[in-house]
Amino acid sequence: MRIELDGLAVRHPAAARGAALALQPLALRLSPGEQVAVIGPSGAGKTTLLHALACALRPAGGTLRLDGRDPWALAQRKLQRLRGELFLAPQVPPLPPRQRVVTAVLAGRLPHVSLWHSLRSLFYPTAIPEADAALAKFDLADKLFARVDRLSGGERQRVGLARALVARPRLLLVDEPLSALDPARAAQALETLTSAAHAQGATLVCTLHDVPMALRSFPRILGLQGGALAFDLPSAEVTPEHLRALYAQHLDELDKPGSLPPPEPPPAASPPVVMTCR
Repeated sequence: MRIELDGLAVRHPAAARGAALALQPLALRLSPGEQVAVIGPSGAGKTTLLHALACALRPAGGTLRLDGRDPWALAQRKLQRLRGELFLAPQVPPLPPRQRVVTAVLAGRLPHVSLWHSLRSLFYPTAIPEADAALAKFDLADKLFARVDRLSGGERQRVGLARALVARPRLLLVDEPLSALDPARAAQALETLTSAAHAQGATLVCTLHDVPMALRSFPRILGLQGGALAFDLPSAEVTPEHLRALYAQHLDELDKPGSLPPPEPPPAASPPVVMTCR
């Protein structure tokens, strides 16, 4: 899905009229199938950007276009149809505690099935093999029929990502998918997510606090600071100086081991030249 932002500004939904903008006027272009990581300190506007792209927050100024369409200029039925092509995976998945994992995962298919089918699936889930395959990619196949309230926080987060795979959206918006995962699980989950988005041809926008993981996994990095775009660069061009400027007021977030990319190793010394006289 192609994304075009022209001076897009967004105010927090709980803010009073005239309050400061959570997202400053922003200009941005994303091509169909592109994968982008959004980084920045807490409160920078990363989650607000995802909700704006998901057509969940009406712009306070500027325009948003998805495949050339302004969502807020569409009739309600067409807007709902467009929202069915998107999937927003929040940091804490909204999973009913007494629900079975299989039902929670297959809920990602609801925008594409009839009302009767969706009601029936609450009691007799269909497409169980699809849910099982999605869970297996996150090492959760053994939790297929477990109850959500029996899962750990990291397992719930991975169930939310499995639901995103089942949804097969054209635009996948993922908010901090690694916050409850250990480093090994985080790397596996992000690799699964980016690979699935590529295979499905979906545009992927992912917010991350793990800067090294973002630089390793995404070809393009957006840096947000105070609701404004601080930089938009290929990951290979993001330097420690860019990051220190981005987190200038939150340097504690960069003090953790691995928060900055490692310095480039010095060039290897040339071997000594041995001259032999004959």
